[in-house]
Amino acid sequence: MRILLVEDERELAETLQRGLSAEGYTVDLAHDGRQGLWMARTCEYALIVLDLMLPGLNGYRVCAELRREGISTPVLVLTAKDGEYDQAEALDTGADDYLTKPFSYLVLVARLRALLRRAPGAALPVLAVGDLTVDLASRTCRRGGARVELTPREFAVLEVLARRPGEAVSKHELLHHAWPDEAWDPNLVEVRVSSLRRKIDVPFRRRSLQTVRGTGYRLLDDREQRP
Repeated sequence: MRILLVEDERELAETLQRGLSAEGYTVDLAHDGRQGLWMARTCEYALIVLDLMLPGLNGYRVCAELRREGISTPVLVLTAKDGEYDQAEALDTGADDYLTKPFSYLVLVARLRALLRRAPGAALPVLAVGDLTVDLASRTCRRGGARVELTPREFAVLEVLARRPGEAVSKHELLHHAWPDEAWDPNLVEVRVSSLRRKIDVPFRRRSLQTVRGTGYRLLDDREQRP
């Protein structure tokens, strides 16, 4: 799915682009309102993330113009303006949701998924690696039908691995996905992978989550390796 991110804070925009790209989205960036409006008019996007205080043309006017032209792409407003009148105006001009800065990355991604679920034909997939399933819509995991309770960070790490079964995924890539706004410490990944093994493998006598020495980790259908 392609997302348009209209944000003039370049460092934040690039951080979000990396994180959402790791989620599997294609993210186009615009750094001012006029560029964002032009891109929204000329390309087909599943969703638009829109700042309000933009150079050239503010987010209110961008959103209002899109709706006036009949462009119904879901819009999530992301802004430092946190007053109730600001929120009401954004929603009244056609925004579908509103999130204030500073924000939780996990909440942002959950809001995006919620908006995308409402869009026709935009259902999120269920990833399967053997009898391990990762449901991206409900954010749930099952092993052979048994529910496995995961924290949001554990789910984020597992999702990256499940999207690329059998492939070695570096710690750096996992950090980009699960901790895009925090200090990048490989120990964060190691701790979550150790916890994941205790939940998705050990109780089921499996070894699907494997370490690739010198690289990172991979997720396998280990049923094929069992006698």
